[in-house]
Amino acid sequence: MIAVRPGPPLGGTVSVDGSKNAALPLLAAAAALCRPVKLCNVPANTDVQIMLALLNQAGWHVAHPADDPATAVVLPAEDRGKPFALAEAAHIRASYYLVPALLARHGEARLPWPGGCRIGARGMELHFTVYEAFGDRTAVGDGGYRVEAAPPCTGTVSLVLPFRSRGATVAAVLRTVIASRPLRLGEPNLSPEVLWVLDAVKAVGWDVRASERLLSLAPPLSGQGETAVWEVPGDKVEAGTLACAIAATGGTARVEGVHGRDVGPLIAALHRLGIPADVEDGALAVHAQDVAPTGRGLRAIASLSPGGLDADFEPPLMALALGVPGTHLFADAINPGRHSNLLPQLTRLGADIEEISPTECRLTGPQRLTGAGVEATDIRTGSALMVAGLTARGVTTLGGLDQLRRGHADLPGKLRALGADVCEVSP
Repeated sequence: MIAVRPGPPLGGTVSVDGSKNAALPLLAAAAALCRPVKLCNVPANTDVQIMLALLNQAGWHVAHPADDPATAVVLPAEDRGKPFALAEAAHIRASYYLVPALLARHGEARLPWPGGCRIGARGMELHFTVYEAFGDRTAVGDGGYRVEAAPPCTGTVSLVLPFRSRGATVAAVLRTVIASRPLRLGEPNLSPEVLWVLDAVKAVGWDVRASERLLSLAPPLSGQGETAVWEVPGDKVEAGTLACAIAATGGTARVEGVHGRDVGPLIAALHRLGIPADVEDGALAVHAQDVAPTGRGLRAIASLSPGGLDADFEPPLMALALGVPGTHLFADAINPGRHSNLLPQLTRLGADIEEISPTECRLTGPQRLTGAGVEATDIRTGSALMVAGLTARGVTTLGGLDQLRRGHADLPGKLRALGADVCEVSP
């Protein structure tokens, strides 16, 4: 477990790892491309390591240069036999991104139901709708699901999503890549993670046109070329968590390696709380010693709309808002089980939070927290509890580090680099 103690304001400079949420679909896209892909800035968190292992088991070679473990070269093996049972796919949500690559290589995909954080059901119905639009056959069972590829076909695939699902949007993009067919997708998800996948397929020749209402793709005119080189962007959620930790302690620091377009909604939320923050010279800079509380209160509503607040920003913002004057509203209907994980743990630290509904809550700050034993019941709950622990009187001990490491290779180490009193202790 980890012990967290309050201390002086955080300061200095730290760099984030590559983004877990971007690396997972990019790795699946590399496999779907059926040509060598060099992917740089691959993070070392547990979920990404599981995805790399799944690719190896399913018929791809994944190699790492000896002098650069953060680079992965993905290329298909010559043997096209049936893949081994991909049991580990049940441990991560992003295993469903592998379906198009498996269809391209084996003609079918057999996977267990996706797992990951216990923050709500991992519905696959919209994914199945995407595959059926391409003529694929789907079947479900108690232990998992099966998708069988349709015979090769031509013509544009047109589909309108009933809501802006990130997973279904990526599934549609990767399925059209392996089919080499044009796609017209209405009401797409255009979160930064999807945009990075679109940038990657555009870099290998696809014509990509994206608007809030319509995403269209057309295949390249020429065949495969040289090895594609893609880069995983810096982790916007890790950057946001570190920014909230800096702000909670009244510090001034820079978080390098993050792209401005990825953290815009997070910066807007900090401004709403009166905390100066911006992207300067490729880094997220927080100047919380100049904080001027507005007292207006924060409305942190998770949204799938373009430019909306990513649900993963909500937990660290909640931990930060506990110390900021005003009445603050938080809502996350995207992950309906998240508040049931996070709120009881914050309550153990003395937080007074009104639960309006299972997905909506309200709190008034500032509040004084007291250290206690808490548990990282999912990735983002764990990171938010570390932020809260930096301002709680006494010692906060955080268990469940396996959950935290699924999304962050070493978040405690990054906090220590900024001057936080964080150390690993024996239970």
